[in-house]
Amino acid sequence: MGRNSRKIEILHAASKVVSDQGIFNLTLEAVAKEAGISKGGLLYHYPSKEALVHGMVEHLANNYREKISNNAENDPIDKGKWIRAYVDVTFNQTYQNKNMHYGLLAAKAVSTNSLDPIRELYSEWQREIEHDGIDPVKASIIRLATDGIWLSELFDIYHIGEDKKKAIFKKLKDWANE
Repeated sequence: MGRNSRKIEILHAASKVVSDQGIFNLTLEAVAKEAGISKGGLLYHYPSKEALVHGMVEHLANNYREKISNNAENDPIDKGKWIRAYVDVTFNQTYQNKNMHYGLLAAKAVSTNSLDPIRELYSEWQREIEHDGIDPVKASIIRLATDGIWLSELFDIYHIGEDKKKAIFKKLKDWANE
């Protein structure tokens, strides 16, 4: 098994610990046990809890960066391509293992700079969205609405229901095309 796939397995194990047991039970021992490796094996890849959480956030950020960038590059219509890609990926192409999103919650609890990879990514996206050929305020509102649905589901605050979610997705995409 490659070093990279082992690291990703460890990140998945960490996200499962957070999902099943909560942020405050995220320990290196619990992750090693969940991943089926020794604590030394875990420390080889991630020398601290901070490094592990940073790895979770960075992995998630890179996954979304690649998906949104690919969608934007493959959009035949230049005007609005970034906001359409953002909406499409957030609604329809989220990270396959939903638990990985819990890394963001863990990061906030562990250290203030653990969220830096996702902060940098949002800054990049916001620049792209605001220079996307459509009204930058409208583009920002579309992004914020998209984020709102995603975050309310991530935090298990409110699930809008599939039919309404599809209707909102369609409306946001329509606005991005105007």
